[in-house]
Amino acid sequence: MLDKIIRFSVRNKLMIGIFTCALAAFGVYSLLRLPVDAVPDITNNQVQVITQSPSLAAQEVERLITFPVEQTMAVIPELAEIRSISRFGLSVVTIVFHDNVDIYWARQQVNEKLGEARTSIPPGIGTPEMSPTSSGLGEVYQYVLHPRKGYEEKFDARELRTIQDWYVRRQLLGTPGVAEVNSFGGLLKQYQVTLKPDQLRSYHLSIADVFNAMERNNQNTGGAYIDKKPNAYFIRSEGLISSLADIEKIAVKNTPDGLPILIRDIATVQLGDAVRYGALTRNANGEAVGGIVMMLKGKNSSEVVKTVKARIEQIQKTLPPGVVIEPFLDRSEFVGRAVGTVQKNLVEGALIVIFVLVLFLGNLRAGLIVASVIPLSMLFAISLMYLFGVSGNLMSLGAIDFGLIVDGAVIIVEATLHHLAGRNKTGQLVRLSQQEMDTEVFDAASKIRSTAAFGEIIILIVYLPILALTRHRGQDVPADGANCFLCHSRRFHPVAHLCADDVRADAE
Repeated sequence: MLDKIIRFSVRNKLMIGIFTCALAAFGVYSLLRLPVDAVPDITNNQVQVITQSPSLAAQEVERLITFPVEQTMAVIPELAEIRSISRFGLSVVTIVFHDNVDIYWARQQVNEKLGEARTSIPPGIGTPEMSPTSSGLGEVYQYVLHPRKGYEEKFDARELRTIQDWYVRRQLLGTPGVAEVNSFGGLLKQYQVTLKPDQLRSYHLSIADVFNAMERNNQNTGGAYIDKKPNAYFIRSEGLISSLADIEKIAVKNTPDGLPILIRDIATVQLGDAVRYGALTRNANGEAVGGIVMMLKGKNSSEVVKTVKARIEQIQKTLPPGVVIEPFLDRSEFVGRAVGTVQKNLVEGALIVIFVLVLFLGNLRAGLIVASVIPLSMLFAISLMYLFGVSGNLMSLGAIDFGLIVDGAVIIVEATLHHLAGRNKTGQLVRLSQQEMDTEVFDAASKIRSTAAFGEIIILIVYLPILALTRHRGQDVPADGANCFLCHSRRFHPVAHLCADDVRADAE
């Protein structure tokens, strides 16, 4: 088989040249479109279901939210494993699929089961939702929103957070390649109704009455229409709350005398802030507000960051004077330094290999012929990376070893030179016809090809342990009926991570 390939290549030089040029052209095409990142994304194929329940402790979150969600998701096909974390007020269930499963198909399956999971959770506790389509390396751009010098009094932490949520974030969400924009820092603005217990008691009202009244009085309603030819007048009532005064005027109940009891009679309406668990400061100059741009899974981080930076420049022009968007983490800078390091190493390595080849082969043309394998091998590898969706990073690009990829070419060229030198025993130049030269090259290559193939197979065997790696090794879970690995009791749940004995022990 190898002899036939060598004979065909020697006899059809034009066709082989065309194939080589086509390979180089497709390699350059792939190189221009290859996703480039600093490090490979090793995040597995997963979908996360997040449920917030601020009023529940960790044990209740596990029992009432996490466990029903896990049981519902356990029947999804192509499932690899399910993991979960239950914290105070938060449940995170991670559904891991096999690597060959399309992520959007997986999200569709999870979304179909979310409806069933919501029915398994008691009403009013929490609503499970899917996380954005991102990965562990999705944080590609981070910025801080702060006032200019002299505007600190005008834009406080609450005003900055409002600008971030309603101006910056909403405009960034339409950027191609952006999955989510997370805000942090500042004060989250709230309209707070602080009830007065004495007034509530005097009017014989409960907190539920206030809730129901505010819910009923915060909506628009529509009616029929009055036909006054040639015009028609539509009846519409606007009741959406738009200010603090609107909240104060909401009627809760009427007194026996027919007088309305308003919110302002039983409560104080004011602007407030949500409960905060942290803050963001900038250069010890007071509070600021930050944002994290999450990239869609599988996108080119360099292209996404470039688009986000262009969008940030447009958003900056729409912000009030005195507010600045300043980036403090830019993935493109990190990627640029990493790619620069790889390029430097590749160029230096190629030059060293060419020098060593020319020096040891003792023939400039032979050394350049062998060295031509370097760019062709690189372009071939990049073409396959582009076809199989492998990004260019420090590991994938830096793993190219020139000493390995030119072994076969060195053996063939050296054997050909040695074979041709054997015809010239007198030390004089022997001119050969094209047919004779083809025969000599074929004889030399066919005799040494098996040896070269054996050496290349040995080189490939070295990579087998690396290719055999699959995923992180987790803690072994006992089979159904075995002791629980947390409390060592017989009440083990195959899916959930917390058994009933653990809940009772923690409660005590």
